[in-house]
Amino acid sequence: MQTNNHQIFDYDAVLDARFGKKGTASRAEAEEKAYAFYTGQIIEDARKKAKISQAELARRIGSDRSYISRVESGQTEPKVSTFYRIMNALGCQIELSMSL
Repeated sequence: MQTNNHQIFDYDAVLDARFGKKGTASRAEAEEKAYAFYTGQIIEDARKKAKISQAELARRIGSDRSYISRVESGQTEPKVSTFYRIMNALGCQIELSMSL
């Protein structure tokens, strides 16, 4: 097992070095990929918790299994309307809140 020898890292600096400074095209692209991956993980976790196969979820939303697979792996990010359909098909509720 590898450790960091209790060193403290500035992860903003690590992200800057790897993906570019905030506001750059390369950083924005990396963040979009991360959001797509995270969205896919949320969907996959909810699907598994509901004990539903990818094929069954696809059938419920009028899609195909390969689309669900691409969403769960972060290769494709669903439109907001599709995300709502997916979550509804899994019996999940979505709450939005605004902080002013």
